Amino acid sequence: MKKIDGGITAAAGFEAAGGAAGIKKEGMLDMALVYSKVPCVAAGTFTTNVVKAAPVKWDQEIVYHQPTAQAIVCNSGVANACTGEEGFGYCRDTSEAAAKVLEIPEHSVLVASTGVIGKQIPIDKICAGVQMLSGQLAGDRKAAHTAATAIMTTDTKPKEAAVTIDLGGKTVTVGGMCKGSGMIHPNMCTMLSFVTTDADISKELLQEALSASIKDTYNMISVDGDTSTNDTVLLLANGLAGNPAITEKGADYETFLEALQEINTTLAKKIAGDGEGATALFEVKMTGVDTKDHAVTLAKSVVTSSLTKAAIYGHDANWGRILCAMGYSGVQFDPEKVDLFFESAAGKLQIIEDGVAVDYSEEEATRILSQPEVTAIADVKMGDAEATAWGCDLTYDYIKINADYRS
Repeated sequence: MKKIDGGITAAAGFEAAGGAAGIKKEGMLDMALVYSKVPCVAAGTFTTNVVKAAPVKWDQEIVYHQPTAQAIVCNSGVANACTGEEGFGYCRDTSEAAAKVLEIPEHSVLVASTGVIGKQIPIDKICAGVQMLSGQLAGDRKAAHTAATAIMTTDTKPKEAAVTIDLGGKTVTVGGMCKGSGMIHPNMCTMLSFVTTDADISKELLQEALSASIKDTYNMISVDGDTSTNDTVLLLANGLAGNPAITEKGADYETFLEALQEINTTLAKKIAGDGEGATALFEVKMTGVDTKDHAVTLAKSVVTSSLTKAAIYGHDANWGRILCAMGYSGVQFDPEKVDLFFESAAGKLQIIEDGVAVDYSEEEATRILSQPEVTAIADVKMGDAEATAWGCDLTYDYIKINADYRS
């Protein structure tokens, strides 16, 4: 597997465009279009929130019940959530507009929205935006980057990734883009992620691969404990790489899954590290756990602890908060056997051994915790299972951003 500089257009046959449709403030990029030159098989995973936005319902119908998809229309600024039948009708209107200008079936157009909940989207601007973007579609690096920028809300930077692999002597590419900064919590978060590949793979195995991949990627990130109404991950495969078709599990399927895992892990970490107001990516590794489920629960409990996140912001090795978060997770373990380490580019330092603080340097701990990426590693000495979760520190700016989000 090789990491490459690329995004949503890296795979053969995919084009993208991003532009300003007038949904946000004048001149701001707020709409993106992704298009495949040929029909794709599609897979998707969606929010676990009972309150689901209209685009989520629309996309579920296409992913679950239609044979192919060929385009994605995404707007930022308005979420089209809690908008009733009118909002769902606007998804249909958007699909009709894209289908007409791209000359593809209406049921092959996926729709996504992100932004303020409760407002109806300006459908006239959306339809005009589709028309505008269709004339700007391109398969180059600039087009991918512009599209990734256009789907941002409170994100501070666009988020992209791409890799290549070899399947049956053919070069297969997997690339993607995502957005997410706030209202992020495990089991899908306020995030939109779009991944494309030119692999030839069956719809059934594509869905199985995506569902397997999100468990240790998007489902293991948290910024603020709020699960959104709009969370969507869409994966399109158009088969243009010409690899031997993947129709059953085997070596090629595993290689493809590894590439997909790399893309989703990279994008998930970019979301966690760009949490609203964040200054650091906070990674939590649980090792030596008796079961995978318990490892996941422990890691998530620590990464979502507000007190721990505040300590990371303060570069404070307040390890008691980590042990406390593990203790209320619901997982049974012996706190007197836990070892804890902090690690970053500045080094690695053991903080506690068998549940008791070791003689460590507070200055060295602060130096390690002052890096932009910080890891806490806990070994509970119960077994061989492990899990990793990603989050960020909790800062004053998180409050500022969300206190006046609509204004």
